[in-house]
Amino acid sequence: MMRLHGYWRSGTAYRTRIALNLKGLAYEQVPHDLRTGEQRAADYLALQPQGLVPALESEDGVLMQSPAILEWLEERYPDPPLLPPEPGARATVRAMAAVIGCDIHPLNNLRVLKALRGDLSATQAQVDGWIAHWIGEGFAALETMIARHGGGFAYRDTPTLADCYLVPQLYSADRFGVDVTPYSHLLAAAERLRAIPAVAAAHPDMQPDAG
Repeated sequence: MMRLHGYWRSGTAYRTRIALNLKGLAYEQVPHDLRTGEQRAADYLALQPQGLVPALESEDGVLMQSPAILEWLEERYPDPPLLPPEPGARATVRAMAAVIGCDIHPLNNLRVLKALRGDLSATQAQVDGWIAHWIGEGFAALETMIARHGGGFAYRDTPTLADCYLVPQLYSADRFGVDVTPYSHLLAAAERLRAIPAVAAAHPDMQPDAG
C-alpha cells in the first residue's frame, strides 16, 4: 500500500488526496504537523530532502512535489483518467492547474507568509491583502478559462487535474476570508466536485490529524 506523508490542512496534500481518491487507490496517511516543524525531523528529511509535504512512498520509490505525484498517478493508474485524450486539451488542463500550482499557492504557503511577517515585518492587514491579491488574480483568469472550457467541472464534464487543484485552493480562500463571489463558473465547478464522495473524503476536516 502507498503511504502519503502530509498535513491535514496542506493544499498540496489535499490535491494529492483528491487524485488518489478519484482513482480509487488505497493509501496509508502519515501526518506531519507543519505548525510544530515535524516536517524537518531527520527521518522525514531522509525521505523528502526539502522537508515539505506531500511525499508519496510508492512502488517506484519516494515521490516528491504534488505536480509530479499527480502526473505519476495519471501515468501509473490511467483509469479513470484525469487528463483528456487530446494533446491540446491536456495542455489546457495542465495550464489551469498551473495557474494555481505555480501562480497562487506558492505565494500564499506557510513559508512565504512567515517570511512576510518575520523578515519584512508585514502587518496582518498587509498579509491578508497579499493573500487576497494573488488569489484574486489567479481566480479571475480561471473564471475565464472555466467559462470557456468547462462543462460542469473545470474542464468539460468529468473531473481532471485542474479540479484536483481547484478545490483545495477554494478551501484556502475561504480560510483566509477572500471574497470569491465574483467567480460563479469556478464556484459551480467546485460545488459539483465537492459532491463526489471521493472528493468529500479528501477534505481536511475528514483527515485523521485534523484539529
